[in-house]
Amino acid sequence: MTTNVPRVMWQLLEPLHAVTYFAPEARAAADAIGMRGFWMGYFAMRAAPLGPVGPDVVTAAFHGFHPARVRRALPDAWTFATPSSVLRARLEGAGAALERLLTGTTLDSEDLRTAATLAWRAAEHADTAGRILGAANQALPSPAEPHLRLWQAATTLREHRGDGHVAALVAHGVSPIQSHLLKAAADETDMDLLRQGRKWDDDDWVAGAAALRERGWLDGSDRLTAVGARERDRIERLTDEAAAGPWRALGDELTTTLARLLRPLTDAIVESGTFPPSSPIGLKWPPVVPGEDDRESSLSAAFARHETG
Repeated sequence: MTTNVPRVMWQLLEPLHAVTYFAPEARAAADAIGMRGFWMGYFAMRAAPLGPVGPDVVTAAFHGFHPARVRRALPDAWTFATPSSVLRARLEGAGAALERLLTGTTLDSEDLRTAATLAWRAAEHADTAGRILGAANQALPSPAEPHLRLWQAATTLREHRGDGHVAALVAHGVSPIQSHLLKAAADETDMDLLRQGRKWDDDDWVAGAAALRERGWLDGSDRLTAVGARERDRIERLTDEAAAGPWRALGDELTTTLARLLRPLTDAIVESGTFPPSSPIGLKWPPVVPGEDDRESSLSAAFARHETG
């Protein structure tokens, strides 16, 4: 068995980050500063590191939502709260959620402090050239509390990975709608969730599927063809390779240590039901954590594979 280091580390960190989308404490924090509904809170909180940007910038950076969905939230959100207020609220909401969800963990424990330190170190080593969301989050100050520092590091690393994924999609001529259709065709998420959340028109979905069929990536039932599966695998591999830098910088031993420390924290979040089993994120659980199976290849070998492509 081989270990895809960037993929495993994303799987372990994503539920920690995603409490800001799914936990009631995060929604309450957004409501408290005047956000009008879930989507205004979502766009404002995720975009806040960029400053008071407008809908065109966010639509481009997020690469997935119909522009009209973004325009319903921005720039209006900045009339209710400044980006700095939104940043404080999202950290407070995520912190309150983690305090509840990690009840079996002492929030100032040595293990949590170590996990936060290692994750922050990895995030500091993320190459943010051309990665707007990763760079904006990386530039934020380090919170004092370990669980908040861990959350911010997880957020920086997932946005860094997301920026790389968008770059791979764009390089392969895959539009936002087409990326959703490929994700659903690969059985990573539910198509109805994507339709509800991303808010593209029916005609847009039909046109996107037709374009993928014309490229030979989808068949008549909108399932991946052999060509489509190969091309999508290539995009995913490039995404993983682009996300490998922080883990290569952190090194084999420390990345393995971080993975082991993260697993019980992420398990607690997933098992709580806060992170839904089916979501547009498409997270598969559980991951294969390095070191849990002696038959696995080492992280060093996995790093070498990513360096050579």
